[in-house]
Amino acid sequence: MAGEILEQGVVRTVSRPGKAHRHAARQCLHGLGKVDANVGGAGWWIGQEAEIRFPGGRLLVPALAGFRVERVPELPDENPLTILPDWCCEVLSPRTARDDVAVKLPLYARSGVTWIWLVDPRRRWIEVFEAVDHQPALTAVATEDARVALPPFGEEMAVGPFWLPAPADDEGGER
Repeated sequence: MAGEILEQGVVRTVSRPGKAHRHAARQCLHGLGKVDANVGGAGWWIGQEAEIRFPGGRLLVPALAGFRVERVPELPDENPLTILPDWCCEVLSPRTARDDVAVKLPLYARSGVTWIWLVDPRRRWIEVFEAVDHQPALTAVATEDARVALPPFGEEMAVGPFWLPAPADDEGGER
């Protein structure tokens, strides 16, 4: 069980992520290895499920968060982190999708997170938002088996490995 404070004084508890969510987050982290300084890449610190303190007493736990090395030469050893990330990634699940889209996406943009990804394992797509005037603006979408360089990273990666195989009895219905 984990908790987030999406509005002051209200703790939202969420159960641990399901299989599709964990798989998508792990594959996203793997796909960003070329830029992740934690594993020998260059340019970014990429963290998984870090607690991050946001303005207004909010505490959020994005699936993934990235900090530009040029801005944050070394991540502090603190919990929660008080440095806002440059990039956040939320992997949508049926239990959290509504808050991830309606609450967290605009909160990230208002707070100064420049780039936000929403990864949807059910629909098999990634939406990329850029904060423009503190509002999230959709700038790119990658679907199913695309091979793309998504902002802000610029490194091409395959999106197909993000998704678990479709069940054998799935005849093209909505996932």
